Amino acid sequence: MGHTDATDVLVAGAGPVGLTAATELRRQGVRCRIVDRLAARLPYAKAVGIQPRTLELWDRMGLVRAALEAAAPIRGQLTYLDGAEQPRIDLVLPPEVPYGFAALPQYDTERILEEALARYGTGIERGTELVSFDQDADGVTCRLAGAAGQQEVRCRYLVGCDGAHSTVRKGLGLAFEGAALPEEYMLADVEVGWQLPPGYGVRCLHHGPDGAVDDLLVCIPLPGPGRYRMSMLVPPDLSTAHQNQNPDRDRDRDRGGEGATAGGRDAVEHGLQGGPAPELHHIQAVLDRLSPQPTTASAMRWSSVFRISHRLADRYSRGRVFVAGDAAHIHPPTGAQGMNTGIQDAYNLAWKLALTLDGTAQPQLAASYDAERRPIGQEVVGRTVRHAAHGGVQTDPADPQTLILREAQLLLSYRGSPIVDPDSDGPDGGGPDGDSPDGGAAGADADAPRPGDRAPDCTGLTQDITAHPLRLYDLLRDRGHVLLLYGTDPAESTALAAAARKASGDRVETCALLARDTTTDTTTTAAADSSAAETSAAAGSAADGSAANGSTTAGSTTGGSAAPGSAADSSPAASAAAVEGGWLPVYRDARGEFARIYRARPGTAFVVRPDGYLGARLYLPDTGHLAAHFARIFRPPTPDKHP
Repeated sequence: MGHTDATDVLVAGAGPVGLTAATELRRQGVRCRIVDRLAARLPYAKAVGIQPRTLELWDRMGLVRAALEAAAPIRGQLTYLDGAEQPRIDLVLPPEVPYGFAALPQYDTERILEEALARYGTGIERGTELVSFDQDADGVTCRLAGAAGQQEVRCRYLVGCDGAHSTVRKGLGLAFEGAALPEEYMLADVEVGWQLPPGYGVRCLHHGPDGAVDDLLVCIPLPGPGRYRMSMLVPPDLSTAHQNQNPDRDRDRDRGGEGATAGGRDAVEHGLQGGPAPELHHIQAVLDRLSPQPTTASAMRWSSVFRISHRLADRYSRGRVFVAGDAAHIHPPTGAQGMNTGIQDAYNLAWKLALTLDGTAQPQLAASYDAERRPIGQEVVGRTVRHAAHGGVQTDPADPQTLILREAQLLLSYRGSPIVDPDSDGPDGGGPDGDSPDGGAAGADADAPRPGDRAPDCTGLTQDITAHPLRLYDLLRDRGHVLLLYGTDPAESTALAAAARKASGDRVETCALLARDTTTDTTTTAAADSSAAETSAAAGSAADGSAANGSTTAGSTTGGSAAPGSAADSSPAASAAAVEGGWLPVYRDARGEFARIYRARPGTAFVVRPDGYLGARLYLPDTGHLAAHFARIFRPPTPDKHP
């Protein structure tokens, strides 16, 4: 058995989830390898729905433009029950949500992620599968098999994104409780010529004499004229229930929505099946029965029979080994939740491993992956099973707006997480005296984003260099933890920024947001201590060239100069130098949108995590409150000591 150099993280499985993990790790500077048994990307439009929350994460990763250019919009759903048209569902989101719903074939999702990974100098090691592993206190020894034979790889962490039949999950001995749904389905990627509104999914159900659904057609629009991915019940001649199956069918056909696995057949019946594939006449027969308009199917790109199970791992990690995506949870595809949930698994884990590997994280940070993501997986599995059993998402009793936001994955929350501040006033969650006239976290009302919630976007942030207002997500992009100080006194701002940097080992950047009615002169520079002039000059030198990103330096005399009350962004290096002398990038909430969406009062501080969730919301905080929050995540760097 050959040996290779060690790496920080080995990712098993190069589907959307594994590629997200590997790309974000490489973006954070982590050494990473990713392996997949398949010799090439599969040309299947299997998982196609892209939720708005996934697009927000891709925005942070620098991928969203490529995705938007390749995707098609999903505007809503047309529903027909026993031939009768039902009220149309329009997927309308609040105006501050930057992205809508989209459809993108899985092979394009994988292509975009693979191209992004290649920009960091890393490629997929195809034709290579993880066959076994052992872990100890210092790392994981992985055994790989490929065309060149077997090799042994030593890594600090192993991430299993290897699908429903996961070798990693089995190697950890994790339970994967659940069951298979009795129905079998056909999938097909075809074109039709009907005149239904473009961009709308189509769901047609027929009920038998007993009131149960006995026939169905679900069509998801894909990029291209008249192109849909269709699913329907399998006819008897294609059913795999009584066929003699090839023992290697799972190896040949199933990707579990993610990476291929070495597992072969097991008790998990989920994903694409072996046996005869549906032909065009099978698809046409269903269209003849259920299509709301007469139409003819053509240009079939691929088809398959597939089964659905619902299962959840009893835990998402053990020691230095983790599972994500279908390796951790599988469920019905109702609402396009599976791949998107897996992508969020991967992103949540990647930023935590990156901090852990550079020695700045508390030991419990990586362990919080299970605490945060498994409850999400549990909720998604339960919800999609209910929807599948009761006729789809539209049967959910939630009010329409809540339903749409939840399906968009914009309501997912980590409240109660061990690395998130408690949702209360006082030293743990609000102001220093615990007395908040508005009630709730940081004196916010009941609708305010709380610690653990997604940090919403907003527009209307201005500074004196940019010609157009910025979005909050423009400020957060390409950054890790960000401390947002809304309407805070300038002297307090510099003290809080310095405290955040000290508590995090220089891992937290700070931006100040001025309230709309603030009268501070944005062209005036100010110092927080007697050394401000020298620090300003140093900051200006460090930030040379940053104006191309709409940023400027603390030493500038324009409105983007960086005294509290100015309107400038700055590079990470200039920001770090400037904080030491009391200088901050400052933006104005010119339209009041930040205050409205965040229910923010002057003197409120927000900590935004690398994944875009709020870690803390503090009203009139002092440096001790910030230090207490960051102590949940960071520890002082320990040179020459690897985790």
